[in-house]
Amino acid sequence: MASRLHFGDDDFLRCRFAISPLWETQEAVRTLRRPDRHAYQAPWLRRIRDAAAGLDLAPLWLLMPRRGHSPDWLGAPPIGPAATFEEEIAAVRASDPEAAREDTALSLACTPGALESPQGRAWLADPARMIEELADAVEEAWRALIAPDWPRLRALLEADVAFHSRRLAEVGLGTLLPELDSRLSWDGRTLTLALHTEHARDLGGQGLVLMPSVFSWPDVITGFEPPWQPTLVYPARGIAGLWTESGERTPEALVRLLGRNRAEVLAALDEPATTTALAHRLRLAPSSVSAHLTVLRDAGLLTSRRYGHQVLYERTPLGVTLTGSGTSQVARTLTRTPPAAAAPAAHAPG
Repeated sequence: MASRLHFGDDDFLRCRFAISPLWETQEAVRTLRRPDRHAYQAPWLRRIRDAAAGLDLAPLWLLMPRRGHSPDWLGAPPIGPAATFEEEIAAVRASDPEAAREDTALSLACTPGALESPQGRAWLADPARMIEELADAVEEAWRALIAPDWPRLRALLEADVAFHSRRLAEVGLGTLLPELDSRLSWDGRTLTLALHTEHARDLGGQGLVLMPSVFSWPDVITGFEPPWQPTLVYPARGIAGLWTESGERTPEALVRLLGRNRAEVLAALDEPATTTALAHRLRLAPSSVSAHLTVLRDAGLLTSRRYGHQVLYERTPLGVTLTGSGTSQVARTLTRTPPAAAAPAAHAPG
């Protein structure tokens, strides 16, 4: 079984990358009930435990079947490449009540008993009130679960988009798409995702939104029926190190070589990031991080490039070597105290 997205000639011209704080919020809520998603999220789960306990997430969970349809209107494809949560939740609140009612009924039907439950009947009887209640619930979840860490999350997602945009320029769409995940395959006209259900859609000239996600891991998700733009959600690069604090990833040999803060800046760049994102992650002043980045770049350990209105920094091959498996050996070599001059050899008596 598989999900198949069929491309027409116009669809190749209308593919785009996007990130969505609204999507990450909903998938974070879903992750709380999905132990199979907890492997990389354990530090986050510990940190937000108390905040999550203060939320009533039952209404949102009712519309998140383990298999089946989740309402498109409540987590629509992002409206722009860098939409804010405020913009996305405003679009949710502006949903057409009758369309939202039909979409919600499809989702409730995927959970046994949900359509006949008091909550389900109340929503379908008053969809305008349903929109207000669910939008409020998503906004509360955003503030409690995602907003405090959004700079870190956004930096990772933007780095993924920057990486794959560069790959798109290098190898083209047909090669890029299967690289997003091993479950994807491409035959020149159809993108196929190996799944447990059968689904097919002609893109119909709308193209495809490619959206990296932190909280959707390990799933790859397709869907969104008309009129929504078809979307493919895939696990973002670098999730394994997302919640690792800087001191945990910085080799002591590198600290001796560069100094604590500068070493942590270099070590934090597992994925390209901006000055602001690094400052937030490392709990340092942006001006201090900027100064360290300049020194590291001048030393040939980093490069910088513009992505939209932001400047992303990433390690050069030498920077990768210093922070990777060769760190200890290279750093020891560079920091080792020079040996004392050898004593002159004694001359044998003639």
